This record gives sequence, C-alpha cells and structure tokens, in this order.
Amino acid sequence: MIALIQRVASSSVSINNVIKSQTSSLGLLIFLCITKNDSEKDVNILYNKISNFRIFADNQKKMNLSIKDVNGSIMIVSQFTLCGNTDNGRRPSFERAADPTVAKKLYNFFINMFKTNNFIVESGEFGEDMDISLINTGPSTFYFETNEHDK
Repeated sequence: MIALIQRVASSSVSINNVIKSQTSSLGLLIFLCITKNDSEKDVNILYNKISNFRIFADNQKKMNLSIKDVNGSIMIVSQFTLCGNTDNGRRPSFERAADPTVAKKLYNFFINMFKTNNFIVESGEFGEDMDISLINTGPSTFYFETNEHDK
C-alpha cells in the first residue's frame, strides 16, 4: 500500500466540474494506492503511521504535532497511478495495482478507520476521474509504502 500525504490548508475533489467533497481547515490530503499484495493489515499499518505522524507545527514552529493533536481534517483520494512503474518505455505499467474490487474494499476500509476514530474525513470517488484542488502548506509532502519488497 502506498500513500502520498500532503499537509494542506484546504482541499477539494470535483467530478465533472461539480465539487463532491472539500475541507477548509488545516489537515491532510492523502493519495492512496492499493497494490496486489495489500490487506487489512496494511491499512492498519498505514492508519497508525499517518494518524500519529508529527508534521504540524507546535508553539516553537517545530514539526511536533500529529493530525490528532491539531484536530485536522482529512481528504482521502484513491490514486492507483502511485504504483506505476516508469522504468521501461514511454508509458507506465500498472501491474502492481490491486484488482479494482479488492482495492475499493480496502480504500473504504481505510476511510472508515479514520472515521471510526473520530477524524473529520472527506473523500474522493473510487474509480472516477477527479480534479483535485489543494493549498499545500510548507510545502510538506511525505511518501509511505507498507510493502517495500514489492517495489
């Protein structure tokens, strides 16, 4: 499982020029990619890492607070292109991507992990062509991968 997270002041997802969801407070935009070998165990690993990852400024302006600490909002967007292999040719290969049925189940499980733990959560629409708007603060962008051996 791969996640690219960005610390944001706000974010929104539009589908066919209509805003589907948006956040307007300090938080995270999480681009999530489900790969072939992922399971609920990967969701738990990633949830625990992200929910406790300290990338928000404390009173001394040091990255010392987590999304929990700042009571921030979260936007989660499915993005299978994160597992694209660009090593050969001129077009990426997506052979590492999970089957869409499995991926959608794990994507929804990931969203529900945050919701059931009282986070403010919005999301994109799995499998849709979306336009993402964001204000990245910092800029701060971080990459996580649970299955390092699958690279």
